[in-house]
Amino acid sequence: MNTKRILIIGGPGTGKSTLITELEQQGHTCFHEISREVTAAAQKQGIEQLFLTQPLLFSELLLKGRIQQFEDAKQLNVAYTFYDRGIPDVAAYMDYTGDEYPDMFREACENHRYDVTFILAPWKEIYAQDNERYESFEQAETIQKYLITAYENYNYSLINVPFGSVSERIEFILNTLKNL
Repeated sequence: MNTKRILIIGGPGTGKSTLITELEQQGHTCFHEISREVTAAAQKQGIEQLFLTQPLLFSELLLKGRIQQFEDAKQLNVAYTFYDRGIPDVAAYMDYTGDEYPDMFREACENHRYDVTFILAPWKEIYAQDNERYESFEQAETIQKYLITAYENYNYSLINVPFGSVSERIEFILNTLKNL
């Protein structure tokens, strides 16, 4: 079976992880966001925000993890595989910080393509900062612009998911996939 890779992207706090968790509870195969794991591991080593102090190392770890998720999905025999963020997110965040990054980042974006990309817009009513999400809502809006630019630069068509309850958003995603 040729698994369709379904990507859910958006700035911080847009509800991506909540949707991925619900999709998984409904029996769909999902790959979770790994930046929280990378951040938590760094904090255990005494580095409060690895993304801020060593953005290239943080991004390399994310890139490696997302490529691994991409490769792991090749072994699956399911109709859809959902991802909470994709490989181009790494380049978008590096662009956001203005940091230089090696060509391997661009090559990874070009060599690992997702089939369908849904984007969630910043939503002030659900936005919350926490130990791993340090960005303000205004920063989340700026990051959103960098994500859109990055994905468009890699020739992705973005499907906007409307605001709504978790079940309404999932219904939109699944209905859209049925009609593609």
